[in-house]
Amino acid sequence: MKRFVSGESRSQATLFPELLDDFVSEDNPVRAIEAFVEVLDLRQLGFKGVDPHATGRPAYHPAVLLKIYLYGYLNRVQSSRRLEREAQRNVELMWLTERLAPDFKTIADFRKHNGKAIRATCRDFVVLCRRLGLFSQAIVAIDGSKFKAVNNRDRNYTFAKMKRRAEEIDKSIERYLRQLDSADQGDPAVTEAQTAQLKEKIAALTEEVQQLQAIEIQRTQALDQQVSLTDPDSRSMTTRGTGVVGYNVQTAVDNRHHLIIAHEVTNVGSDRSQLSRMAKKARDASGIKDLTVVADRGYFKGEEILECHKAGITTYLPKPKTSPSQAKGKFPREAFLFIPESNEYRCPAGERLIWRFKSVEKGQTLHCYWSSACPACTMKGQCTTGKHRRIKRWEHEDVLEAVQSRLDQKPEMMRLRRQTVEHPFGTLKAWMGATHFLTKSLKNVSTEMSLHVLAYNMKRVMKILGTKRLIQAMRA
Repeated sequence: MKRFVSGESRSQATLFPELLDDFVSEDNPVRAIEAFVEVLDLRQLGFKGVDPHATGRPAYHPAVLLKIYLYGYLNRVQSSRRLEREAQRNVELMWLTERLAPDFKTIADFRKHNGKAIRATCRDFVVLCRRLGLFSQAIVAIDGSKFKAVNNRDRNYTFAKMKRRAEEIDKSIERYLRQLDSADQGDPAVTEAQTAQLKEKIAALTEEVQQLQAIEIQRTQALDQQVSLTDPDSRSMTTRGTGVVGYNVQTAVDNRHHLIIAHEVTNVGSDRSQLSRMAKKARDASGIKDLTVVADRGYFKGEEILECHKAGITTYLPKPKTSPSQAKGKFPREAFLFIPESNEYRCPAGERLIWRFKSVEKGQTLHCYWSSACPACTMKGQCTTGKHRRIKRWEHEDVLEAVQSRLDQKPEMMRLRRQTVEHPFGTLKAWMGATHFLTKSLKNVSTEMSLHVLAYNMKRVMKILGTKRLIQAMRA
């Protein structure tokens, strides 16, 4: 006769009470969370409530609430209400908090009021990774990715959106007014109902116009000429798809173990001004002096590359493919060879473009070159429509040429970049789900991102070293 595995009766008593510790194995990740929080100096990190008040109701120790958040983010539970439920029913969390179960408001307020300390805790774990020798390789990949904010696209207004909506409203009002004129000439019984309905629609559109006028005042006062109503700090950003209202998350990822060494949340959609700051953050966090940084063409900006060069950071990144001459079927700038010994360019026709003058444009000192042979050149049609083909050279162009030379010698660095930095972003977005961020404002979103990064790094290190070894390293 076939049998099944039988469970234990729910009313079965035990001779000796079972310990909560018996349900948590020695290599359970919650023990790593416990060990990590134990060794933190919460007061020095800036957590509020470390010193209890002499009067009033006793508060939860910050360590308890930090453990709850670390457990939640390690297990894809980020909502304060869901964490409240988990604290009441989850055996691992009961063990971690010693059966304490704070309500959701207490849990949410902890994240809200301790953002700076939580971000410092994330950096503290990176210091631990550095002490364990996990950043032995000197290559870091930098990239940015757009994360959705708690702000619908319909609640974000740019100049183009405002203009488009105003035109739509004008056309709708004009159409309704024509329908009103037509209704006045029809059957009075039908006309009255139609007129009332059309007047309601016109009134609603008129009210929307007034709302848009108030929003337009806010928009024109904003530095980037856009405004978001739900999350004021979020911004409309272009992506490969239809765009997103959210934040641009920057990360610097270690090539060896794919650990996130440094990160930052910005509401600037472009990556062009982020390279030197993220590279310096990665250098300071990893402790690697001779750092090599790899990034994509979206980070290519002369001033940023020069700043990395001055800081002793070696960069690998390709130039953007934005040559206007090449787009018109003319010779691209790269077809002109610079000869440093004689301070001149050699064009595809073999003519010399000599130095003419220098100027300052947008804060950059530029040197201008052209050849007197251009008007009579047989290849002029392939080169320029003007009298001369002019080449402008930045005073620090040699730094950019060195970057291109390094990349030509090691083209595999771009493949290395993709393999390194895109993996963490995919993992984090999978953990977050469709909504991405749950909090509002740049400050709170930065805190939320730090918790995600801390959980990601902890999980990676537990995979690399094992939970027991990590606990030993924390307590050493």
